Amino acid sequence: MALITTGKSFIRALEKSGALGLYVPLEGGSEGRYQRRLRAAGYHTINLSARGLGDLDAYLMRVHGVRPPHLGKKTIGQEAAVGHIYYVPPVASYQLEELPDNSKGLVLWIMEGNILSRQEIEYLINLPKIEPRIKVALELGGERYFNWKPLSETLIAA
Repeated sequence: MALITTGKSFIRALEKSGALGLYVPLEGGSEGRYQRRLRAAGYHTINLSARGLGDLDAYLMRVHGVRPPHLGKKTIGQEAAVGHIYYVPPVASYQLEELPDNSKGLVLWIMEGNILSRQEIEYLINLPKIEPRIKVALELGGERYFNWKPLSETLIAA
């Protein structure tokens, strides 16, 4: 990898396929440079970890209910004894509503993507087709240099 990279080929590949599978050096650092290039090109990025996401469609695109840990305190009465349900806004669609007019779109940069199931990866492949302003960059593993390929090709190989 060159010391100074423009990231244009990465941005072109992301715009063409909509979802990329990334292989990044394990010592880190290089992904930050590519995220800066994305922001300079007009995209907004959200960093997420794949651990604990749950239902991707609900978490990213719909209002959904969560129950925080009850820590020994349970509700008594008409409701379930496991605690109150709190409704939280969807991460991706809320950010899309708040994007400035001159923005190209939103990039979901998801770390630790190797723990996702095949069905969840298929959803991430189809997400840019459902909402064209969303792009997905999914970190799938380690490599000696920053490498990427369309996410659909990584699914075929798995």
